Amino acid sequence: MPPRYPRDMIGYGPDTPDPRWPGGARIAVQIVLNYEEGGENNILHGDAASEAFLSEITTAEAWPGMRHWNMESIYEYGARAGFWRLYRLLHDMPVTVYGVATALARSPEQVAAMKAAGWEIASHGLKWIEHRDMAEAEERAQMAEAIRLHTEVVGEPPRGWYTGRCSMNTVRLAAETGQFAYVADSYADDLPYWMRFGERDQLIVPYTLDVNDMRFSIRAGFTEGEQFARYLIDSFDTLYAEGEAGAPKMLSIGLHCRLAGRPGRIGGLRRALQHMQAHEGVWFATRLQIAEHWAREHPPEARLRPSQMGRAAFVAAFGGICEHSPWVAERAFELELGPAHDRPLGLANALARAFRAASEEERLGVLRAHPDLAGKLAQARRLTPESSAEQASAGLDALTDEERAEFTRLNEAYTARFGFPFIIAVRDHDKAGILAAFRRRLENDRDTEFAEACRQVERIAELRLIDKLGR
Repeated sequence: MPPRYPRDMIGYGPDTPDPRWPGGARIAVQIVLNYEEGGENNILHGDAASEAFLSEITTAEAWPGMRHWNMESIYEYGARAGFWRLYRLLHDMPVTVYGVATALARSPEQVAAMKAAGWEIASHGLKWIEHRDMAEAEERAQMAEAIRLHTEVVGEPPRGWYTGRCSMNTVRLAAETGQFAYVADSYADDLPYWMRFGERDQLIVPYTLDVNDMRFSIRAGFTEGEQFARYLIDSFDTLYAEGEAGAPKMLSIGLHCRLAGRPGRIGGLRRALQHMQAHEGVWFATRLQIAEHWAREHPPEARLRPSQMGRAAFVAAFGGICEHSPWVAERAFELELGPAHDRPLGLANALARAFRAASEEERLGVLRAHPDLAGKLAQARRLTPESSAEQASAGLDALTDEERAEFTRLNEAYTARFGFPFIIAVRDHDKAGILAAFRRRLENDRDTEFAEACRQVERIAELRLIDKLGR
């Protein structure tokens, strides 16, 4: 295969789907409480060094082979005090817990409280450690152990997964388990979306690092509860307005027991939640509820993925997009295609690049491969199916004798002047508009008209790809 770019840089594009949230809600608000305390790096847990991430010690460094008393006590605060403060605020609301399995195992009373509140307890991995350098086999084994231990501690297996400090393998490995209604290791969208791994479609319910109290622990972050409240409210108001305008989204809020659970911060969270609760049309939900709703309303769709096709299949599917010129598709196949090219405008751009990079003589060959409008080939029904449908869409298959004579005259004059047929994306015009353009463009010089004809070839390809791939 030629080079392929795996990242999806287009997603839903400019027109996001209507999630059809329950009750016609304008926004879905999802609160995550990360429970990591007791699962962080610690030589007591068999790790090589102490924890150095997400604490009040913003310049913390891992201490190899040593315990870190200050760091441990900060994490302990989250379990001993912060959790209960947040629990008292949130226990009547839908909440998803990202529970590190070993942390949950060390906190049975907190787990009991989560279950009593009816919170969803998703898996946050086996341990709250870095996975970026972990061998794939080891990460797979830890994932399996996380599921086993979670099930043992909670009483049921997790339906959602979020590693957080993940590797490039994490999402694929989670999908391969077939265990999860959703995976949350993504920050790529404001709505859920599907990813395909082999023969499996995995729902991704993206998380957030900006609407997240972790910014209390970084240098460029929040310094007081009011900043957090303002950011939460601004995020909510923007998405709520988009929902009112017909494009509802999802707002994720990320919390940590040892961070938002501090007395000087929870007031900002309380004020922001009160602001949200004062609005109509707000659906507070767990991530599992959102995932199950999305799977019902927007199940994965089987569709062509041009960037994943082999050469023969690609050319067979798209070789006729540029009239009788499969070489355009052959050269487009050699480009660095990716998910953005699985949509019609993206693939049209790839074909246009191949066409534009060709010699003038090659492009002239494409122009000459096009039939005359309402010409002899059309009358003999020898057009390609695409050309037949296009000409019929403008009524060129049902001309009066007078109109047919006029098209014949214009075709002959145009070809004599420029050396190639008149080309226009007929779906953009009606019959009168086509005739007006015909007469107007006959006055162009050859260079101007050659450039215009090439633009029309590209536009015709775009329209044909929309027909083939959908929007």
